[in-house]
Amino acid sequence: MGNSTGIRILAVDDEKLIRWSMSQALEKEGYEVEQAETAAQALAAVEREAPDLVLLDNVLPDRLGTEILPEIHEIAPDLPIIMITAHGSLPGAVEAVLEGAVDYLTKPFDISVVHQAVKRALQENRMRQVAVWQRGNLLKDIGKGRIIANSRAMSHVVDMVSKVAASGASTVLLQGESGVGKGLIARALHQGSTQAKEAFINISCTSLPDHLLESELFGHEKGAFTDANAQKKGLIEIADKGTVFLDEIGDLPAGLQSKLLSFLEERSFRRVGGLRDMQVNVRVIAATNSDLSKAVDEGRFRADLYYRLKVIPITIPPLRERREDIVDLAKTFIGHFNKEFGKGVAQLDKHAEAAMLAYPWPGNVRELRNTIERAVLLGDSSTLRLGDLPLEFKDPQPVESTTSGNSNFELPAGGVVLEDLEQDLVRQALERARGNRARAARLLGMSRDQMRYRIKKFDLTEWDDDEE
Repeated sequence: MGNSTGIRILAVDDEKLIRWSMSQALEKEGYEVEQAETAAQALAAVEREAPDLVLLDNVLPDRLGTEILPEIHEIAPDLPIIMITAHGSLPGAVEAVLEGAVDYLTKPFDISVVHQAVKRALQENRMRQVAVWQRGNLLKDIGKGRIIANSRAMSHVVDMVSKVAASGASTVLLQGESGVGKGLIARALHQGSTQAKEAFINISCTSLPDHLLESELFGHEKGAFTDANAQKKGLIEIADKGTVFLDEIGDLPAGLQSKLLSFLEERSFRRVGGLRDMQVNVRVIAATNSDLSKAVDEGRFRADLYYRLKVIPITIPPLRERREDIVDLAKTFIGHFNKEFGKGVAQLDKHAEAAMLAYPWPGNVRELRNTIERAVLLGDSSTLRLGDLPLEFKDPQPVESTTSGNSNFELPAGGVVLEDLEQDLVRQALERARGNRARAARLLGMSRDQMRYRIKKFDLTEWDDDEE
């Protein structure tokens, strides 16, 4: 018998030889196998043993397998069932799949086919469970206000995070301006993965001088350098089986870039001053607010490391491109700082909302959070008003329609590409109108048909749908 997998399989067939041969073969692979020869025994075993998979013959002495398949799923809704049918009984196999079987085998079959079907069914079921689990964790974060994703731009990010969180071995590169929330997304990726209960280690690549950063990341042996009075584990080693978040990866010193690349490729490293290779299993998430491709072109960042990091790139939009999220983010921060400061701010007035929506937010979500913290702390009313905001919010400049007659636009000395300017105006109007094409068209003094034409012309696919 092979090493136990801890996986329990229920083999249901009225032919003793078939039950025995399946059980023997599967037990050699490390599975624990329970046997049943009738439908009644099968239902009792599902309830009693809680198997991880069922091999179910369709023709049993007391009932058909397709008849009890729904009853099994009443007991265990997510239990994968592989139906066994006689040669030539394809309609029964089709019915079984329609009733919820994940696969079917046709007698007579080679035992290797059983191995393959069992392995495939267990793997697919595990992937479904992980997907549901990590999606649930992500939705909890959204529900608790940690991630606001009303905007189309941010909902794309949430969908991407939901898809890739479960693939714990994949390296992720988070890109976006300072303050957009890369750390929050990194933590969401960790919480949505199978490593969620393991360590999440955040390392800033700008926090220490080069020689100290190498020791912080990879550890050192006693005597490796002056003041190395004892052996020290690095943060990557401490994060074994968990996640390492390398923030501001674009500032990683050149000397460390090659060592990080080697680690990503080999999943092993040596402590500073060490001779022994250390093996760890961690997921690496890197983040940058700089243009790494430009840094590669300029020779400041290794091209091979760049491509190794961006296995899965996720770009987090700036706050000015997700205006639908601003008010809800503000309200979330108000609730947070109410608790922290013992305040009772209950609402935002419409003038404060308008100012926030018009403001460009160069500091992104971090700036919004700091603005709300200041307003809640210093305010003395249950309503957060325009007067509670800094001076730069007091005179918001709305996007004006081109039908206003006079334009304040001045042609730059070097000229402009008119088509690029038009594309930018169309995009701004759509963002200001929150995707409402009719309203965006009015802002630019054009018809809806003209707006549709420009959306297609400039390939603004994020706005190219039927929503008005």
